[in-house]
Amino acid sequence: MDKHDGGDPLGLRVDDPWRDAEGAGLWVPDQGVPAAPPVAVPPAEAGDREGVFVEVQHSAAFQEVRDRYRGFVFPVAAAFVAWYLLYLVLATTAPGLMGRQVAGEVNVAMVAGLAQFATTFLLTWAYVRHARLRRDRAALDLRWTLATRTGQERVR
Repeated sequence: MDKHDGGDPLGLRVDDPWRDAEGAGLWVPDQGVPAAPPVAVPPAEAGDREGVFVEVQHSAAFQEVRDRYRGFVFPVAAAFVAWYLLYLVLATTAPGLMGRQVAGEVNVAMVAGLAQFATTFLLTWAYVRHARLRRDRAALDLRWTLATRTGQERVR
């Protein structure tokens, strides 16, 4: 078993992406604390990690990240499930339509089935793009806030 230095086992390790970010000229998030929480949550005391997590969870910045996530994922997931169920219903109730030839031996069912795969890749791309443009920076700011307020920004 490796020797343990007695430090915090939850502390960030040497491979932490925030390590030397500022010195290397990389982007470092704002040092400010998120806006006041919408719910009355007592401020966390020094060394109270759980209190800090609860405080950040109730902050406006966290609510915004969560709302952006839900605003994208729920409608897109509902649309994809509806599209998939339409494909299943048509495959079982309209065999004449699904068996209609499109080009050579390729029929409507094959095109719709392949479109399911294409839709999956398209939605994956759209999700990654949405996360990168609308949520990642705010989530990293929240992570930085948590790290600095809980003392985990130090590399052990």
